[in-house]
Amino acid sequence: MQRILTRGEIETLDRTRIVRVIPAAPDTFSIRAQRLRQLAPDNPIQDYLLLIAQLADAQQKVSEQSWSLPLVDEVQAAQAQSHGMSLFSAANAPRDTVWQHMLTALIEQLQQQELPEPVRHILQELADTAPEALEQQASALLNQQAEHINAAQAPFIMAALQLYWSLRVKAIDPMQVPAVTPFGLCPCCGSQPVSSSVQVGGPKEQIRYATCSLCATQWHIVRVVCTHCEDTKTIAYHSLDEGNPAIKAESCDHCQHYRKIFYLDKDPHADAFADDLASLPLDILMGEARFYRANNSPYLWQPADAS
Repeated sequence: MQRILTRGEIETLDRTRIVRVIPAAPDTFSIRAQRLRQLAPDNPIQDYLLLIAQLADAQQKVSEQSWSLPLVDEVQAAQAQSHGMSLFSAANAPRDTVWQHMLTALIEQLQQQELPEPVRHILQELADTAPEALEQQASALLNQQAEHINAAQAPFIMAALQLYWSLRVKAIDPMQVPAVTPFGLCPCCGSQPVSSSVQVGGPKEQIRYATCSLCATQWHIVRVVCTHCEDTKTIAYHSLDEGNPAIKAESCDHCQHYRKIFYLDKDPHADAFADDLASLPLDILMGEARFYRANNSPYLWQPADAS
């Protein structure tokens, strides 16, 4: 029988034996698409999950094309290391216009597929949007400025930004990742996690990793700690009576925020993005309990005036 480590035991583990950062797999978007299709049947948002599966498939195809991306320089890496900062700050760093070419490639991939007419209309609007307006939308998304976000276009713009940053991070030498970075932010691109997962098997057994909402890098975070404010005293766990037992919402009374946590020993196929999106009823439950998502799902954005 598998024994679950207590929080105290986890905190006293030899940290030198814990892998701190796990880069995204080359086929991460393909895996995400497959999981979304597995979760879609009988789901309240089945059609939307299938649409995002198509988007993830398109991300995979575009990621396999040849792209010329700026590399991190030694001065930038040294500054991040010495100041204890993430290697990049995606929300504030200048973006190469190649990300817009990736968006164009995504749109072209999607337009070749069978799509509802309203989605085709959104894609055409995006294709016709001026570069300056796209840059403004990208900045609003990365800084979560809800009042400036077009909620209908956001998932597609975010998908292109995910491509851009995941490919930039993929080119990083692991030795360039700073040893110490701000709590709760991706050590590579400085973005917030979409969710966290308790791993299973080998040296990662029962160790928790957060997954970056932008570049999909995973990094170690001690369990029973709020991933938003780092509080340890008011953590609680919530689940749906008839939901997947591998999925819980980890809430914090100190900051009134929550993020989902997945237990891979209960469902080894759980995906940080797909299962987060597919468990929308749990978000509704948390909202009724007056807790707030620490950050949006990259694939689902609400209009600024939504109640």
